Amino acid sequence: MLYSLYEIQQAWRTSATAMASVTAEWLNNPKNPMGTMGFGPTVSSALEVFAHAAEPRGKPAFGIGSVQVGGNTHEVTEADVLHKPFGNLKRFTHSGLPADRPKVLIVAPMSGHYATLLRGTVERMLHNAEVYITDWADAKMVPMADGLFDLDDYIDYIIEFLEHIGPGAHMVAVCQPSVPAFAATAVMADDGNPCRPATLTMMGGPIDTREGPTEVNEMAVNRPMHWFKQYLIQTVPMHYPGAGRKVYPGFLQLSGFMSMNLSNHMMSQYGLFKHLVAGDGESADATKTFYDEYLSVCDMTAEFYLQTVNAVFKEYLLPRGLLTHRGKTVDLGKITDTAILCVEGERDDISGVGQTKAALELTPGLPDALKKYHLHPGVGHYGIFNGSKWRGKIAPVVEKWMADHARAKLQAVA
Repeated sequence: MLYSLYEIQQAWRTSATAMASVTAEWLNNPKNPMGTMGFGPTVSSALEVFAHAAEPRGKPAFGIGSVQVGGNTHEVTEADVLHKPFGNLKRFTHSGLPADRPKVLIVAPMSGHYATLLRGTVERMLHNAEVYITDWADAKMVPMADGLFDLDDYIDYIIEFLEHIGPGAHMVAVCQPSVPAFAATAVMADDGNPCRPATLTMMGGPIDTREGPTEVNEMAVNRPMHWFKQYLIQTVPMHYPGAGRKVYPGFLQLSGFMSMNLSNHMMSQYGLFKHLVAGDGESADATKTFYDEYLSVCDMTAEFYLQTVNAVFKEYLLPRGLLTHRGKTVDLGKITDTAILCVEGERDDISGVGQTKAALELTPGLPDALKKYHLHPGVGHYGIFNGSKWRGKIAPVVEKWMADHARAKLQAVA
């Protein structure tokens, strides 16, 4: 019922958005004298802010046409190299990369946003590496005939993607996928899989949410599982390919994130309004670009979402040694030659300080020389993998870690 009501609201918003956009365009027309008189600029700016905030959004494009490396511009090639029902493996390369370039799998979150949220992560890593990323599907677009998708399937997808890339690849997990990426590394190590990652970098990941609990963690702890099933799980409406599938809708996840920082978002929209009134198109476009991505959301399968809530945020199964994959306990002690880097932000309000670092204490079979922790000062959750501090300060740490441990890992595999 809630999903259907949301769709009705979306239909109304689409009509209202179209009217607001047309009116704003009319007022901004240079040939219209009313646009520059009295309240004309104010009204047109307000309508434009509303239209931008309320317009329906689909899946954004990565849109990385080129990268600049060492003063040279290189055109980027983007391709889907492996197709799966619940997500494709996407590859980015450019002609300036050397023949012995490292290969990096970035595991994007399946948490309500598309993989394009990591556009800045991909673009920066692409300077010196061939980059792959998990391009997860919107669950409402996956037909029921393709079956279910749970945490076991997520781990299987990661393993299959690494096998497609081949031995010696590096893996970077951003936020939520740190848990399944960590588990996949252990499973592959236990099986002696030659495609196990050379290095695993986990950034702002909820490995042990008992450390540095945040508002996100406390919500999961304070509510019983039946609350999540009753109030958050919805059925996909009939006009989507995934009709009848049980999902956790992206619009509910977005509303939760928005409510956590509502005052900041309101001030951002007010700032957008002021930029438009003042004719500061560059600043207005920067705000619009951020919200174009932030407001683009997708659904998660109910089984994956509920398992993640229970395993990661309520039962702490991985750090307690109780997480299983296909009925077999995930033994983190089997990881002996994958170098692990844990990156955290000092001001992270989603994955608190200490949650990712916990991974270093959970791998008794890994030598200390293959463990590293980096806490970056003054950085929040999104600053770990996007923005100037990511590009200039954090990415070089990740690149050096991969370079320092690539050759040793390749020799071990051989």
